Amino acid sequence: MLLDDLTSDALTADFRLLQRRRGHRFSLDDLATAWVAARARPEARVALDLGCGIGSVLLMIAWRLPAARCFGIEAQEISFALAQRNVAENGASARVTVALGDLREVARAEAYPPCDLVTGTPPYLPLGTALLSPDPQRAAARIELRGGVEDYLLAASRVLAPDGRAVVCADGRFPARVLRGAAAAGLAPLQRVDVFPRIDAKDPLLAVWTCAPLAAVTSGPIEAERIVMRDERGERSAVSLEMRRFFGLDIV
Repeated sequence: MLLDDLTSDALTADFRLLQRRRGHRFSLDDLATAWVAARARPEARVALDLGCGIGSVLLMIAWRLPAARCFGIEAQEISFALAQRNVAENGASARVTVALGDLREVARAEAYPPCDLVTGTPPYLPLGTALLSPDPQRAAARIELRGGVEDYLLAASRVLAPDGRAVVCADGRFPARVLRGAAAAGLAPLQRVDVFPRIDAKDPLLAVWTCAPLAAVTSGPIEAERIVMRDERGERSAVSLEMRRFFGLDIV
């Protein structure tokens, strides 16, 4: 395993994240998804992160929701090994568990208690639409080698409690994929948060969607929110600073 060149970076006020210097690393996708998810179900007692990678969203949720029992699923051995190590080194092993396996197969109702909160940060690019990185960890984080947002939504629907919430991020330019995927999984989108990297950006870098079981939702418009991470001077915006404060990070 390529675990010889690691950095240790602040994830929350108390948790740090070991990540490969030249591998897949913690990103805005993870921060935005965890921020939306923890606010969507702050009282969650059972949380599951699909395709948890090295454990970034999983551990942010565990830190912010200290009463929750948290689970993660990861298919890639390199990332799985790092996720396990990150859980252990942050002293979270008593209530955070990571399973090795494909989320399309492992996320079954009989494998987990009903989940109040399910999160996912799937890759955005279908196979064949972009060059595949020679680094397997980076390739899997970018290219849909084991499915895309539709598969994450379907997996979430299998384990979600009747009043639970599924929070996933997706390419902000293609909302139709999420709408179709949610409908096929029996989920209803409640909220869409479009995340723009800069105030002058034309398209959102990503969108974070919050969905609920269709049976628990009365029809109505999807709540839409637009947030910008950097202002016209390139400085962190107010919402960007709030995201960091939400996880106890000092503002730098």
